Amino acid sequence: MMEDIIRIHLEQTDSTNRYLHAYHGEEGRLMTVVTADYQTAGRGQGTNRWESEAGQNLTFSVKTRPQGVPPLRQFIMLEAGSMALKAALAPYTDDILVKWPNDIYWHDRKLSGTLSECAVSGQAIRSCILGTGLNVNQRRFVSDAPNPVSLFQITGHPIDREQLLQDILRHMAHYLALVDDGQYATIDREYHEALYRIGEWHRYADSGGEYDGRIDGITPQGRLCVTDRQGHTKEYAFKEVKFII
Repeated sequence: MMEDIIRIHLEQTDSTNRYLHAYHGEEGRLMTVVTADYQTAGRGQGTNRWESEAGQNLTFSVKTRPQGVPPLRQFIMLEAGSMALKAALAPYTDDILVKWPNDIYWHDRKLSGTLSECAVSGQAIRSCILGTGLNVNQRRFVSDAPNPVSLFQITGHPIDREQLLQDILRHMAHYLALVDDGQYATIDREYHEALYRIGEWHRYADSGGEYDGRIDGITPQGRLCVTDRQGHTKEYAFKEVKFII
């Protein structure tokens, strides 16, 4: 299946997602992948920026053309990408979880983030670009990001970035095949089971202030369901709730 992947490597670009948006060359049947040693304008969801030391981490974007995914179910693409990252990272360390909606966490520290950008055509997703930043061999972080961590900091030794990328793409191929086969329930279940803080009481904050809440899961559209101490369940879109860590 790896022969169905086209890879493009750049020493530097402003953003691998932007590169793929502007790319009109040959595409892989399964996915087209752009990697960069350094991104000058790498970003996460919203206005978030991503700190990454040149040549030490993985910054890459994957473009795929899923089959028959309804626009209201486009969150399944972010779930598939998250599960591929979790599976690829499992051999390196335990306790890899997914912090809704797009982050990979190790304990209470952020290891990876993904930006999902899907294009809709009629009643289905025409294409989807998943842009990921994964902290691999960076030894120290100097930005004001509150809780970054790298695989090097977790394991105490350098990681082969190319081998890790190959593992991620192999798992990505598996989960994209599940998407194309319409096995959304399988991906939903795995994502739910991997959720950071699922079923536990922690502090959250929304427009009404801070409160104790318990994550119960997500809706098919990707909204986070949190129940408070009074038994009221709230549904949140991205940026509507803050995790107090």
